[in-house]
Amino acid sequence: MITLKGEHIYLRALEPEDLEFIHSIENDENVWEISNTQTPYSKFLLKQYLENAHKDVFEVKQLRLVISSYDNNALGMIDLFDFDFKNSKAGVGILVKETGDRLKGYGKEALKLLTGYCFTHLGLHQLYCNISEDNKASIKLFTNQGFEKIGLKKDWNKVNGSFKNEYMFQLINQ
Repeated sequence: MITLKGEHIYLRALEPEDLEFIHSIENDENVWEISNTQTPYSKFLLKQYLENAHKDVFEVKQLRLVISSYDNNALGMIDLFDFDFKNSKAGVGILVKETGDRLKGYGKEALKLLTGYCFTHLGLHQLYCNISEDNKASIKLFTNQGFEKIGLKKDWNKVNGSFKNEYMFQLINQ
């Protein structure tokens, strides 16, 4: 049985009511580095995005889910991107919004749920992620979930005028 429900959190589709939450994340300059964002997003654009969020992952090549507590508090988001049906792979990104909610296992549980969904329901063969070499928490999260470091991309991202290296991690469904 496919489930996106864990012990402490569940993953759910985006809803129109998530506009303020998504707006606050997309316009938080502290997370722009991990999302490769360069400019703020308007509520108008995000509302349009939400209106199309119902489209199938096979059509739009991405899937964004809200990480939610059982008291319906939106904690963060987890994304599939660059969904490649032909080659049976997709990228994964995750963000727990509030620093006070981090390191509580929500990201671990969300990643485990999404990984199971991808391998059993979507039939993917592999998942990958890109992590800045100084993002120790994300490296630990993905490594602990079985992702293996497969490469280093030198001077990959320019952040505040200097270049940073980025690791690529991969999880192959055995």
